[in-house]
Amino acid sequence: MRNWLIGTALSLLLWGPSAFAGTVLVVGDSISAAFGLDTRDGWVALLQERLKTEGFDHQVVNASISGDTSSGGLARLPALLSEHDPEWVIIELGGNDGLRGQSLAQLQQNLADMAAKSQAIGAKVLLLGMKLPPNYGQRYTTAFAAVYPKVASETGAALVPFLLEGSAGMPGMTQADGIHPTAQAQPILLDNVWPTFKLMLE
Repeated sequence: MRNWLIGTALSLLLWGPSAFAGTVLVVGDSISAAFGLDTRDGWVALLQERLKTEGFDHQVVNASISGDTSSGGLARLPALLSEHDPEWVIIELGGNDGLRGQSLAQLQQNLADMAAKSQAIGAKVLLLGMKLPPNYGQRYTTAFAAVYPKVASETGAALVPFLLEGSAGMPGMTQADGIHPTAQAQPILLDNVWPTFKLMLE
């Protein structure tokens, strides 16, 4: 036992963060699927690069699908967890629920269930919050934005309040459809995610 402990300590000193290599599963919609872009320019691909640069030998699996909703993500999640056995799960869903005017109570329940299922296999969960355009009405948009901190508080998941902070509505940062971020915006999205996610890794 003593020799094992010494060997483990030496490996951590020699190899640093790479000794904790694991899988990062991203379950999202078109924002994380890099809709309209080369996937290599998307923030999820940039996350893989950032991990390598920072010395983390983790594998990022992008299971995001354009147009997906929280219900779709919840339905897909068990198979993804079984296949990839991730140590970290990043959930970026809900935007399409909101754009379609779907039930916010159901959105909250779906996200909470996704967090709980991920935590049940020992994964740490990061929830990426979204906001809706103001033309959906103040009451609905305010209630929508509040879903994410409620789920984080309920489940203990880490939270990035708004993934598109610093890019939404900024010149050159949104594609012609008025929704999806451009390639220029992708590093900003990553910078919004990275500080919180890095704390989870450490």
